[in-house]
Formats: sequence, C-alpha cells, structure tokens
Amino acid sequence: MENKIHIGLIREEKHPHDNRVAFTPKQCQWIMQHFPQVQIYVQPSPLRCFKDDEYEKAGVPLQEDLSHCTTLLGIKEVPTDKLIAGKTYLFFSHTKKKQPHNQHMLQTILEKNITLIDYECLVHPDGQRILGFGFFAGIVGAHNGLMAYGEKTQSFHFKRVHTCHDFQELINHYFGIKLPPLKIVITGSGRVASGALEIMGLLGIKYLPPEEYLINTYSYPVYTQLKAGELYLRKDDKTYSRADFHAHPEAYECRFLPYVTVSDILMNGIYWDQKIPPLFQADDLKKENFRIQVIADITDDTNGSIPCNLGDSTIESPVYGVTKDKMEQTEPYLSGTVDMMCVSNLPNELPRDASQYFGDQLMKYVFDELLQTNSGMISNATIVANGKLTERYAYLEDYAKGTL
Repeated sequence: MENKIHIGLIREEKHPHDNRVAFTPKQCQWIMQHFPQVQIYVQPSPLRCFKDDEYEKAGVPLQEDLSHCTTLLGIKEVPTDKLIAGKTYLFFSHTKKKQPHNQHMLQTILEKNITLIDYECLVHPDGQRILGFGFFAGIVGAHNGLMAYGEKTQSFHFKRVHTCHDFQELINHYFGIKLPPLKIVITGSGRVASGALEIMGLLGIKYLPPEEYLINTYSYPVYTQLKAGELYLRKDDKTYSRADFHAHPEAYECRFLPYVTVSDILMNGIYWDQKIPPLFQADDLKKENFRIQVIADITDDTNGSIPCNLGDSTIESPVYGVTKDKMEQTEPYLSGTVDMMCVSNLPNELPRDASQYFGDQLMKYVFDELLQTNSGMISNATIVANGKLTERYAYLEDYAKGTL
C-alpha cells in the first residue's frame, strides 16, 4: 500500500466556476485497472459535469481532504488560499505570458514549494500542443454562430448547446433542420477549425474551394475554409511560408476583404497576435457591400483579428450587436447590425464530451510520462519545481518577484 501513487482531482474553485474535469469516472476506472500502483481520489463538487455518485459508482473514492495525494489535477487556475504546500499541480496556469491577474498565484506557488506543470506547455516532439479544448470550442462556436443567424433572420431555430446532456443530444437536434441558402467562411486550420468543420458535416453544408465560393451563388448552404496561407501573403512577392509568417507577420498583408462582400457568417478560428494584421478594418463595416451579419469569433481576441470584437460575451448571453457606423455595442438580432458571438469558455457548454476528449489525450500521451522520474516532456512543461522557477521559465523572474 505504501508504494501507491495517490492522485487527486481537485474541485474547480475559480469564478466563474468551470464544470470540466481532467478525467471522467470511466477514465479513472481504466487508469486504476491498468496502473494498479495508482489510486485516484476526487474532491466532491456540486458543479462538475460528472456527478459525485458517477465517480463513486466507478470506484473512485470521494475525498474532501487531498493532502495525502502527491499530484493534483485541475483545469483552471487554483485560488491561492486553496493551494496545498509541497504538492505537484497540473492545470492551465495562464502565467507563461506574464498575465497580470495570475501574478499573485505564481508567487504563492513559489512560496509554498509547489511544483507547477502547465497543460499548455505539454508538447509533442515536433512542438505541437498535446492538450487543448479547441475542437469543442469550434463545435460550440460554429453552432452558436448558426444559432445567432437563425435568430437574426428568423429563418430557423437552434436550441442552446448547454441545455444538451452531451454532444449526441446536439447531433440528434440537427435531424430534420433545413437551413436556408447561406454562405459561411471559416478561417484557420487548427483544432478550432476542425470543430467548426464537424458541424458543417453534421448539417450537410457543402464545401467549396475559395475561388468558386467568391464568384458563385447557390440555392443551398455552402462554406469555404481559408487557412493562413490563403489569408496572408507577403506584401513583396505574394508568397506564404509558415515559419516566415510567424517570424515577420508585419511583412504580410491580409487577403480577407473580398469575403466580407459575399459571406453571411464568419467563423473565425485563426491564430492571432498583436503584429498580425486584422481580417478587415473598422471602416470596412461602414461600406454598403459589407454583407456579413454574424461573426462567431471563436479565437476571441478583444479588438484582435476582428476589430468589432468589443469584449467577451457569456454562455448565458452569447451574442451582442455592433452598429456598423460607430462600432458601438447594442442589442443582438437588430437589422443593419453585425451580431458578435465572443464567448471565451465555449467548451463549458459541452463539458462531458470536452472532458472526455481532454482526458483521452492526457491518458494517451502524458500519463505514462507523469509516472516516470525524468521525463523530458514533463520537465519542459514544468514552470516551477519545488518552489523554484525552472531554467526554461527563468524569464518569469521579474513577474514572480513583482518587479515588472
């Protein structure tokens, strides 16, 4: 018994509360069967998408006090008063870019001799991130964008995703829904875009290559997808290279503008940072030929790749309107406005499926490494080891000391 590895699933305490979890009850059961040396405990939670008794039925003990566990897994940042000294934590810490609102949490982690492994920093050997909820953000974001268009045009009605028990219930909801002719442009090629494409497939919306999409009209719903290489080209020689684009985004121009004149819905899943030009300019909204009525900004950067993203909306109230002349926020679904869907925690609308997907990746690629004593993957994702910043994250020193 002494040689058991005790792992705890912590309750999400950050506000607004997150309802996802790192491992589902069945995944915990599978791990304990296949790794007899591992014992998992779960902290009771009234808000988690899997109920306490689902864990108990799967043979996972409920335990309020997890101080006997060596490793604790959560999803979102942990409030400082809940951090237990000397433990190893895995969660999305949002500290690697020196996010101001998490500075105090990082300082507390250092003070309490905690080891922090950040999910966001876990990568495959080629540098691709292992864990993320982007696929389900894309699914929910695409659904919400279509839902907003249906409400705005009164042409069809979608139920809200968060009222569904799971993804299967959402799929059943699509049976028999006939969409009017409309044109959707999807940007990006990562997990978010693949989630949006899943919804296109489920609804039988037809794909068109960009050049056909731009010039033709159709009597049924269609979409096109613009990857970075179709959206951004070098100003000088009109070429695209991924490495060059990420190194010198200022040398590129955005080629999105023609699509604003032929599209009804934009589903934005493209990566963005400060140096990358936006998809269009604020002044473009004022033009007569700006046809887009709904923008699902799934990437969701306020004033980022979409200039009329005026800030986050919420799961409860996912859509707001923006006036085209002054770019001011207004009620949703008014005529002559652009409706914005800018929810930052979209996967929380399908938490059971999102948790299962996340746990699957964790089990496949990370769990074995976690049990090893010297995993390169784990050490590269360790921001703090026993209360000290690791060499890879030493650049956070001024942030951790509060001398920024």
